[in-house]
Amino acid sequence: MSPPTDYFVDRRRLRRKLGWWRLAALIALGVAGVVAVVRLGGADSADKLTPHIARLELQGVITGDDDTIDMIKKIGESSQTKALLLEIESPGGTTTGSERLYEELRRVAEKKPVVAVVGTVAASGAYIAALAADTIVARGNSLVGSIGVLFQYPNVSKLLNNWGVEVETIKSSPLKAAPNGLEPTSPEAREAVASLVADSFAWFKALVQERRKLDDAELAKVSDGRVFTARQGVPLKLVDLIGGQREAIDWLVANKGIAKDMPVREWKKKSSLERLGLVGAAAGLARVAGLESIAGFLEKSILLGRSGELDGLLAIWQHSAAN
Repeated sequence: MSPPTDYFVDRRRLRRKLGWWRLAALIALGVAGVVAVVRLGGADSADKLTPHIARLELQGVITGDDDTIDMIKKIGESSQTKALLLEIESPGGTTTGSERLYEELRRVAEKKPVVAVVGTVAASGAYIAALAADTIVARGNSLVGSIGVLFQYPNVSKLLNNWGVEVETIKSSPLKAAPNGLEPTSPEAREAVASLVADSFAWFKALVQERRKLDDAELAKVSDGRVFTARQGVPLKLVDLIGGQREAIDWLVANKGIAKDMPVREWKKKSSLERLGLVGAAAGLARVAGLESIAGFLEKSILLGRSGELDGLLAIWQHSAAN
């Protein structure tokens, strides 16, 4: 006698349930593996519990974000980190973010040697970060400098006027929320912003003069806002050595007593789902699932969201696409 139909239906249902539980177990195992990798790659991993040279990358627009600052603090506090190689690849960023980064790097430099190694570019705010190092090493074609500060805002008042749109504002004083881009900038507002730029620029120049040991004439040659190749930067005292990581380590061995065979360990900012947020997590899952277009869209939305961090005075090098 063959089993009843209900028996086979129940068996199929049981198999489906078991399949879902197996899938859930695999997902949980994968998440646990990711967490383990992230933790092992952190500051407390085994390879960082022995004497080493820390290597930290400084990339993209500088905002002085907490993740970067926290990582620099951990490097400074690590008893097994004997020196810091700061690999810079950045056009700059906000003046306050660059200032915060500089100050934290100087705290590290008070405890252990710091060498800045420039990749393609360390301009403006990124050069401020490089100034915190004991010495600056760069490739011959690396770009450095862009010593200056800017304040940019779009002014669409003429466009609004052409469309017959008038923005009315009631404010406590003429310079409140000025300039705002919705009305012509008054001479008084322009002067007020110019004073902010001049003050930050004076701070930037004083920092360069102090750290690079320049006299007034030497400072004037490098502080007109232009970028220089590292080859140009050596005689101008903006760069100390031509080279890369190898030359930076050689300098540490020759000048700071670092052992020649001391290993270099990479310190990375945490890249967990918690740091990426929900949108970042969704982008990661979409990429794993092969949905590249959706992943790309989500990642672009993250970048657009972060662009709002660039507020206030900027120390950043921007090249024209027309050039």
